[in-house]
Amino acid sequence: MSETVCGIELPLPHAKQSAFIDSHAKRKIVRAGRRGGKTVGTSIYAVQRFLAGRRVLYGAPTADQVDRFWTTVSRALYEPIKAKYLYKNETEHIIELPGTEQRIRAKTCWSADTLRGDYADDLILDEWQLMDEDAWELVGLPMLLDHNGDATLIYTPPSLHSRSVSKARDPQHAAKMFKKAQEDTTGRWEAFHFTSYENPYLSQEALSDISGDMTALAFRMEIMAEDVNEAPGALWTRDTIEKSRLLKTPELEQIVVGVDPSATSTGDEAGVVTEGKKDDDFYTLSDDSLQGSPLQWATAAVTAYYRHQANKIVAEKNNGGEMVQLTIAQVDPSVPVELVWASRGKATRAEPIAALAEQGHDHHVGSFPALEDELCLWIPGDPSPNRLDAKVWAMTALSGGQPSANEWQAAITRRQAKRAALEQPVNIGAVRRPAMGQGSPFGGNKR
Repeated sequence: MSETVCGIELPLPHAKQSAFIDSHAKRKIVRAGRRGGKTVGTSIYAVQRFLAGRRVLYGAPTADQVDRFWTTVSRALYEPIKAKYLYKNETEHIIELPGTEQRIRAKTCWSADTLRGDYADDLILDEWQLMDEDAWELVGLPMLLDHNGDATLIYTPPSLHSRSVSKARDPQHAAKMFKKAQEDTTGRWEAFHFTSYENPYLSQEALSDISGDMTALAFRMEIMAEDVNEAPGALWTRDTIEKSRLLKTPELEQIVVGVDPSATSTGDEAGVVTEGKKDDDFYTLSDDSLQGSPLQWATAAVTAYYRHQANKIVAEKNNGGEMVQLTIAQVDPSVPVELVWASRGKATRAEPIAALAEQGHDHHVGSFPALEDELCLWIPGDPSPNRLDAKVWAMTALSGGQPSANEWQAAITRRQAKRAALEQPVNIGAVRRPAMGQGSPFGGNKR
């Protein structure tokens, strides 16, 4: 189903898309489930604003996401482009009315620098949760100043997997913005939320099948579009971390830099976390994790070693440890590197470390949003993230590698309590959802 006006054919928006398309708020933030219709909805909105004489800039962190948007707006404006009433530059992803400032542009961006060089009456940032906050704060806001422009920010709550490729400094920045918009009473901000189930153009059977294969946490975040900052079954909690947080470090007895390596510059991030110890207490001093080449993370580890006057760098021997030792030697052969053998599973190693935090013996000196996100969202049994692994290695080395009997007992008790929540299956049938149709009003399923 579509709507044709003067040769311009737009998909007919579903109810949840219409809500944010028709909103008059100057700042809109949309939180929606996968395939819920975020990108098609913003495409409809962008074309409408363009036809009203506006200059529209759409940005997303991946070329695939840009292509989805671009395909929809190009189809909608096909007839006036074909008639040469509008000019289209496929390479630059630009459609404009010649001789005016009226245009739509789509570009790949994930940071302030990649968004620079333009201005807009309407700015749309898609997959906002994966972008560096500076894209909005340093560039997005100022580019709207010329005409008091409007902004729409769109996201799906990021899973731990997607966070590994995120450029966000605070993985919770989109969730925090959404909450702020909900609390706004001026009318300038408006927040919108819809689930994957609320897209009537998706197959109900297919969506239920896919959802049934997901973990409870992934289902809540990816399908129901819930902002989750703490997973049921996670070994760490926000409250535990917050209660022991400090702003100043005491004089420490030992300091260790933990490294969880990555083999390539385009793979997962390499974990580089520095921990200190005094008496029975541990102190997280820095998180220098990064996505980069082996030489880059080795340099980061050596820099942390000297900055904190550490005793050594520690890495897992049976997961790239020899590479860590050789790579760090290229940066500085004088830095001591200890390779430790992982004789237990990752969950078993992490549990006594989490128990230390639960007992108030693990202090974060300052705030480490990305690390804390991993700690509070990782569930034993899932692949463990890099920052968490680096922290566990460093703290295990500082504790002598052998947790006390009390630490083990606390870990076992905690694991038993958490397991009950994990063993509850996702009840897809209990999810309330609207009736769904089949097919798409626009030559394919809606995105």
